Amino acid sequence: MKIIKTGFSTWENRHETFTQQIKDLYTLGNDPMLGPLEAYIDTTKGLQQIIAEAIAAKVPLRALGSGWSWTKIAAAEAGIMIDTKPLNIMFDLSKKNVRRNYKGDVSKLFLAQCGNGVWEISRFLRTRNLSLKASGASNGQTIAGVTATGAHGSAFDTGAVQDFVVGLHIIVGPTRHIWLERKSNPVAAPAFIKSLQTELVQDDDLFNAALVCFGSFGIVHGVMIETEDIYLLETYMSRMPYDDNIKNLMHTLDFTKAKNLPCGTERPYHFAVQINPYDLDNGAYVTTMYKRPFKAGYTPPVRNADGLGPGDDAPCFIGKMAAVLPSLVPPLVNKLLAGALTPYTKQFGILSEIFDNTTLHGKLLSAAIGIPIEQIGKATELLLALNKTDGPFAGLFAYRFIKKSNAKLAFTRFPFTCVLELDATFSNETYAFYTKAWKLLEDNNIPFTFHWGKINELDFGRITRMYGDDANAWIAARNKLLDSDDTRKVFTNATIQKWGLDKVI
Repeated sequence: MKIIKTGFSTWENRHETFTQQIKDLYTLGNDPMLGPLEAYIDTTKGLQQIIAEAIAAKVPLRALGSGWSWTKIAAAEAGIMIDTKPLNIMFDLSKKNVRRNYKGDVSKLFLAQCGNGVWEISRFLRTRNLSLKASGASNGQTIAGVTATGAHGSAFDTGAVQDFVVGLHIIVGPTRHIWLERKSNPVAAPAFIKSLQTELVQDDDLFNAALVCFGSFGIVHGVMIETEDIYLLETYMSRMPYDDNIKNLMHTLDFTKAKNLPCGTERPYHFAVQINPYDLDNGAYVTTMYKRPFKAGYTPPVRNADGLGPGDDAPCFIGKMAAVLPSLVPPLVNKLLAGALTPYTKQFGILSEIFDNTTLHGKLLSAAIGIPIEQIGKATELLLALNKTDGPFAGLFAYRFIKKSNAKLAFTRFPFTCVLELDATFSNETYAFYTKAWKLLEDNNIPFTFHWGKINELDFGRITRMYGDDANAWIAARNKLLDSDDTRKVFTNATIQKWGLDKVI
């Protein structure tokens, strides 16, 4: 494995919202002189070498994906950060590497090395007429990063990205690495375990804990994913009255009585609503996407005048809005959204064409919370009222929907979760609005969870109220996999300590 020690003493996240002091940033690479499997095994050994180095130096170690998170979840304060993006081998799997009782289709099963971007995986699958089952709104994250933070998308009957992961290759120390999968859904055959020179661990609780682990269970070197046949999405976005029809859809996801949607009462693949709090009289922006069989010859999706495509979300354009005087916020938000959110009708594209944005424009803040869908009406009323008394909030409210994940600390933990996103300008006023919003929801007994990779205000008390026994189960799983003080310390950063998830129990 190639290891380039850059000597960098600072690191800045993708959104430019913080700069972190570090000991060094290593850029990694697979050995190009080796075959794919040999290079992967060689990189496993190289990663173990780096872990040993960090233990000897008594500094934290963090694997870095695309640096997409707003939080310092990927930062190693005064420690070593390793850039994994060049680690992007993809493996097809043969029948000999998969157990005979595997429940899925072997031809749709793949092993992705940790640095593969979602866009890279989609490009690889396209050559095989296959597709990921879902993705986030953007596709620039790495597969390990997008899984570890619980990125959700809005394929509400499909699940979040981690929900189609069936195996994890995790390097848990300088002398041990494991293949982790569910005992209830075994995948890897002995030949596969032997080929990776690893140790098989089958445990549902450990696996469900490790899926969303923020890089705190070791270095996730490989992710085994289930895919499906390539498909098209038929997409629409229009302004609709924010009335009982839309509110009922948001509260129930029952489309059998839907009114004025482009495909009638057909249940969509993706459903999202965006609200401009300064222009509610003109309605909400409603996006619906419907899954269709793939057919060649379609016209790919077209970007609007602002360069935005059908799947782009608010972080792709909110950063264009600078902090301004409070009196100017409403007209500025109205002007920005008028250009950015242009209604469109019946655009087609495969998943990677609809959700294809790997770029961001400007510095912004983004917070997202998960709320039970039946609480959305009350939560929205409270936030709109808060905006009148403690605003103006320089952004918009966006709603996406996703079913419950089995991952212990997935923030999409309700039977159906509404992901309420509050994207706004980078300012102290935005931070202050967030603080008041979370307290307001708590004071009104509205349960919610925080997106781990976005702006949040978490401590162990809040986490235990949000996750109950699952929080302690996650901690117990971490202690079981990282079975020495040295490895626990090396994979502990300040964020994990702040959240109280570094406990030894």
